[in-house]
Amino acid sequence: MYKEVVSIQDITGFKTRAEEFFPLHWYRRMLSDAPVYYHEGTDTWNVFRYDDVKQVISNSEYFSSEGTRTTIAVGADNKEGSIPAKVNISSVDPPQHQKNRSLLSAAFTPRSLKNWEPRIRHIVQLLLDNMEPHSTVDIVQSLSGPLPSMVMSDLLGIPLQDSHRFKNWVDILFQPVNKENERESAERKRTAAKEYYQFLYPIVMKKRSDPGEDIITDLLNVESEGERFTEDEVVRTTMLLLGAGIETTSHSISSAFYSFLHDDKMLYEELRSDLDLVPKAVEEMLRYRFHISKRHRTVKQDNHLLGVELKKGDLVIAWMSAANLDERVFENPFELNIHRSNNKKHLTFGNGPHFCLGAPLARLELDIALRGFLERFPRIEPVDSFELERNLVTSAPGQSLTHLPLRIVR
Repeated sequence: MYKEVVSIQDITGFKTRAEEFFPLHWYRRMLSDAPVYYHEGTDTWNVFRYDDVKQVISNSEYFSSEGTRTTIAVGADNKEGSIPAKVNISSVDPPQHQKNRSLLSAAFTPRSLKNWEPRIRHIVQLLLDNMEPHSTVDIVQSLSGPLPSMVMSDLLGIPLQDSHRFKNWVDILFQPVNKENERESAERKRTAAKEYYQFLYPIVMKKRSDPGEDIITDLLNVESEGERFTEDEVVRTTMLLLGAGIETTSHSISSAFYSFLHDDKMLYEELRSDLDLVPKAVEEMLRYRFHISKRHRTVKQDNHLLGVELKKGDLVIAWMSAANLDERVFENPFELNIHRSNNKKHLTFGNGPHFCLGAPLARLELDIALRGFLERFPRIEPVDSFELERNLVTSAPGQSLTHLPLRIVR
């Protein structure tokens, strides 16, 4: 476990949840006035421009994923909530990183994605069937919240009726910690980890003798350089996959609908008239509407690669969401434009060896969810009484929507 969790709030100083939900003004100011910024209170360097961010997250010769400080604490500090060493890919450097990643990648092959697509489509249709035309629905509670949990349940080989448990456990295990609730939060995380472990371990044991078409079976069968997973390691590995696969995807779907309702009200109609534009919309939403994507690195050796004097042991935070708004790379970056020719250059999923392993699955879920909704419902409208500030909660991706009502119009 890390010895210290750096408070991002201390760096940003956001006064409201809504400001953190979409910090365009802060990113614009930092990109212009302080692209490489030292924050004395947290003793961190912060980088915002595209080239600098890309350098920090991909150049493992100078910037290490290993270290004693982090910007987010995931899992729990008991055995049940810890990540097995052999699948630790977020806080190790090459060449160990490639070895660990090869074990996990067995669960995310192109063949897997092809097999998963109809299963995801079926789950989306189940959720859409519960929405009535000419009614008001809460898109978070009815689609973006349950969908990733149901998808991950199905892909792990767990009955869909148990998917709500995964969402509850993930909400706790990946909840950011602040100084005021640190002790209480740690205990809740330990409890959630134990409950998750006790629920999943018997299922993993059963799949050893009764395999299925699922990720658990893939993990049990994978072998790389003589390494294999034990049942214990599979349970704790799936916890990591759930955290990565639920919160961020849920956040992305709800944020896309927020854009339809409040950023560009003509976009929904445009997409409905040409569904082939959906993949472009997905990439632009990941660039423009994934608000606090960031990673941290520890300086491995003294250098001046960012134009300042960095010393070995310094912590550098790379703000990928700010880099996605760098006018040196994206024309008119503070505008939502699904026709942007290079929107797929966004760094939301990272870059280099640590590029997000689950990115293809996230893109697939976003595409199927948006396309399915667009095909089913001709028009949507915002609900006037909705107040953004009152419908946000702190999560791993930043502030995420807890509710987002919309009217489905015939």
